[in-house]
Amino acid sequence: MNYEFFIAKRIIGSKAYKSSVSAPIIKIGITAIAIGIIVMLIAIATGLGLQKKVREKVVAFNGHLTIESFDTNASNESLIPISIEQDFYPKFNSVDGVKHIQAVATKFGVIRTETDFEGIVLKGVGADYNWSYLKAFLIEGIVPDYSQSMTNDVLISSYLANRLNFKLGDAFQMVFGKERVDQLPFIRTFKIVGIFSSGFQDIDKNIMIGDLRHVQRLNKWEKNQIGSFEIFLNDFNALKEKDSQIRTVTPSNLNTQTIEERYYTTFEWIKIFDNNTYGIITIMIIVAGINMITALLVLILERTQMIGILKALGSSNWSIRKVFLYNATYLIGLGLFWGNLIGLTLLFIQQQFSLLKFPDPEQYYVSIIPVYISLDYIILLNIGTFLACLLMLLIPSVIITKISPVKAIRFE
Repeated sequence: MNYEFFIAKRIIGSKAYKSSVSAPIIKIGITAIAIGIIVMLIAIATGLGLQKKVREKVVAFNGHLTIESFDTNASNESLIPISIEQDFYPKFNSVDGVKHIQAVATKFGVIRTETDFEGIVLKGVGADYNWSYLKAFLIEGIVPDYSQSMTNDVLISSYLANRLNFKLGDAFQMVFGKERVDQLPFIRTFKIVGIFSSGFQDIDKNIMIGDLRHVQRLNKWEKNQIGSFEIFLNDFNALKEKDSQIRTVTPSNLNTQTIEERYYTTFEWIKIFDNNTYGIITIMIIVAGINMITALLVLILERTQMIGILKALGSSNWSIRKVFLYNATYLIGLGLFWGNLIGLTLLFIQQQFSLLKFPDPEQYYVSIIPVYISLDYIILLNIGTFLACLLMLLIPSVIITKISPVKAIRFE
């Protein structure tokens, strides 16, 4: 029989233990661990949730990677066409992990109304466009069908609709410039069949989605010429690896660019949340550990006579330390249990009912505080917290080795 564990169980189960001087301090220690777990769970879940939500929005409208011509164009407009007849299109079979590839092209123009005008980029897409990503942000209307003959149906953002007083079904004119300033501009009429809202202002302010064939005509391109390819991956975490693999199988005259490179500032901003989360976890573990150290010291002082008796009966210092570490393990486990129960309950409520919202949605690109719950980080967080607290408790347990059996038995 593991007698250290047996003694620890007897201490924990005794009525005197629950009504002792150390009881309030022990409860404070348990509460500190519980609060620490709650705060850490919320910090991780909301931090990862925000990162995931922002990534989803950017990827939905741009893909994980783009393949385009090498040029010095810093605008959002496709100037140099590339051929759609590539070995990797319409199926990118040469690289594993590629979910979808689609051909697009962009053209800058100005929406003109009787009272206002707005510069916007027409993003032309074709029959191969995967609407499943964008449908999550569609708030009104339907997605257009570009698989048949050329159509004037377009999708605009709610931002543009509100700014220009457009509603579903409205038609409007858009003006496109020509290569020479002395030539009359192209004018095209479009009809709004759907309105989307990504909450990402860089997208909502600048992009309108229409038929790829309009862009080809405006640029006087052939039917097999496009602006770029958008590639969607199965796993965002494999972005750098897949970028390297895709570069090796694409022609030398084509350049690949990841979504992180294209939206560098945005992705650097969301990475800051990792540092904040790590800081919160470190602080919470230290606070919980200090409270448990205090509780353990009080327990040791309260059981000084018992320690002396056990030493007199031949127990080693490590054996007695194990008794108190078993005791502390129970307290840590109790704190983890209540912390996980309360923390996960709060997160599930937010995930299901979206009660908490950001005061300034434009600053965070989302209106509702997103929550991402995963068993992986929950298990790692609990194991890490448990081990960190237990290791910290090894330090105060050294005081047991300094206790003299004779003095301890006399201790009152």
